[in-house]
Amino acid sequence: MIDPKKIQPLFGFVLVKPLEREQKTASGIVLPDSAKEKPQMGEIMAVGPGGVNDEGKTIPMIVKVGQKVLYKKWGGNEVKVGNEEWLLIEQKDIMAVVK
Repeated sequence: MIDPKKIQPLFGFVLVKPLEREQKTASGIVLPDSAKEKPQMGEIMAVGPGGVNDEGKTIPMIVKVGQKVLYKKWGGNEVKVGNEEWLLIEQKDIMAVVK
């Protein structure tokens, strides 16, 4: 079990806590865990200092802690934080900030 305050992403990585999707359909049918899709929206919990491109130039981070974001469906690596599965994803796999 990892304490979230002790995780500092490196390079262009972002620590994201996935937000749970609705567990019922529009008609009120409760979905079992096996039928649920992976969430694609989450809250940024920590960000790295920025990546470096092939020419050696720094790529700044444009996302910040606390923002809600949409990320690629199969992006990221799962990290166990407490009793939850969070994701370490690259900034380039974030598609949008939700306002």
